[in-house]
Amino acid sequence: MLNICLTLKSPPLLTTTFTSISSSSWRRRRKRKEPHTLLQVSAVSYQDFIHFALNETKTHTTLLVPSPLQDKYNALIANDEKTELKMLSYRAPKIRLLRSMNIQSELMQVFDFAVFPNPEFDLPIFCANFFTTANKNIIVLDLNPLHDVISQRDYKDKYYKNLMPLGLKYAKLLPWGGKLTSESIKFFSPIVIWAKFTSSQDKNDALCSAFMEYYKAWLALMDQSIEEKDTSQIKRNCEAQHRYLTWRAEKDPGHGVLKKLIGETLAKDLLRNFLFSGIDELGSKKFLDYFPEYCCKDGAINEKRSIVGKSFESRPWNSSGEFVGDNSEANI
Repeated sequence: MLNICLTLKSPPLLTTTFTSISSSSWRRRRKRKEPHTLLQVSAVSYQDFIHFALNETKTHTTLLVPSPLQDKYNALIANDEKTELKMLSYRAPKIRLLRSMNIQSELMQVFDFAVFPNPEFDLPIFCANFFTTANKNIIVLDLNPLHDVISQRDYKDKYYKNLMPLGLKYAKLLPWGGKLTSESIKFFSPIVIWAKFTSSQDKNDALCSAFMEYYKAWLALMDQSIEEKDTSQIKRNCEAQHRYLTWRAEKDPGHGVLKKLIGETLAKDLLRNFLFSGIDELGSKKFLDYFPEYCCKDGAINEKRSIVGKSFESRPWNSSGEFVGDNSEANI
């Protein structure tokens, strides 16, 4: 399966030339010399994952076109003049935004890929966040629920009941990665893959296979989805997605890496206006409107990622997709 991933190529219509960002808010940076050869931090090339996703998406939609974001967010050289950030963004009839960011340096690879549905569809949000160095891999792969899967059984059954065998398959191949905060759990589904591991042929094969199968599963759900006509439900979908974007833009764990690479100003811009674009379009609520427990006495946002303090050291869903918290029957 890994060989398939490594040999995939993007079709001519989807090939993008990465250039320096020319927007006035993103200062132009040019390399003084050719970048150093990327060290073998992983046998997996995340650029191949992007090519696979674009190829696969094109077979499931009549029109996949570049997003307006592509004009500004396409490529950037970090402050060290060695690390490159490559970005792609598209849209389609049922897709508000398909975007990816791939960071490569001599010491690490980062892959941040997501697909956000148009609000007329209550589809989950496809999410893949992979961080790789020579010694470790930190992986999150999920079809993030748009609505609460702990209390809303109808929504959980609609999208995840038939996907549990897929989730169980990869939960065994890529076991639970340790403590995950209770705040984060609210944004994950029963089939989430949260893993930490050292690279090996078996693990790399499993990761490649998992990404491909999860993405095909999401596209199958998209094919089956029916456009919502009820304005109140569309509004509810908008707010749910806006709440998700607001949380991620404020509390995303990748903020520290981006800040180190490109500085605080550009990092915040990238988070809010590219990676989690839609905050200004889908709603008007602020972070503290959704998460008032993070409000400090002076009105500022508490910088901690967890206020509750509770975390889950093992998978908090059982084999049927029921949320059982710390109950031992959740261990898969």
